[in-house]
Amino acid sequence: MFQLQEEYNIDFLSDFMIDKKYDKKFKLLDIATADMSFEAFGKDLNELFENCALVVSEIMTDTSKVEVKKKINIELTANNLESLLFDFISEILFRKDTEGLVFSKFSVKISKTKNGYELSATLGGDVWNREKHEVRTEVKAATYNQMQITKNKKQWRAQMVLDV
Repeated sequence: MFQLQEEYNIDFLSDFMIDKKYDKKFKLLDIATADMSFEAFGKDLNELFENCALVVSEIMTDTSKVEVKKKINIELTANNLESLLFDFISEILFRKDTEGLVFSKFSVKISKTKNGYELSATLGGDVWNREKHEVRTEVKAATYNQMQITKNKKQWRAQMVLDV
């Protein structure tokens, strides 16, 4: 039915050409509009993870408008810091999706173990209310794409891509 010609010069797309002087009809670009990336910083791992949680919540709503009416405790273990961060952010998103909660306060304690890391956290927030809480961007999932956790002399840094 359709024939693919050299260099993506596809006959059936000729009606969509804006400038016919070019041979190529389209060019695939490496742009992902369904993702959002962030960097977070902290003086230690605890503050780093708290700030990661804060930025994820801030992407979704104005956290200054979220009162702490409910507290949730989370306990996680992982073999490495990247997996621990992924699981932590995933748990926050799971609580948002299943319980309708949005968070504004985070207290995190991370411990190194012989098998990796343990995280104990308390999340403070409230049930999502469109009348009180600004609707920004829905975060669907955490990803491992371009994830980094590094430490320099002054601080910890995390980079993460979210599926929005």
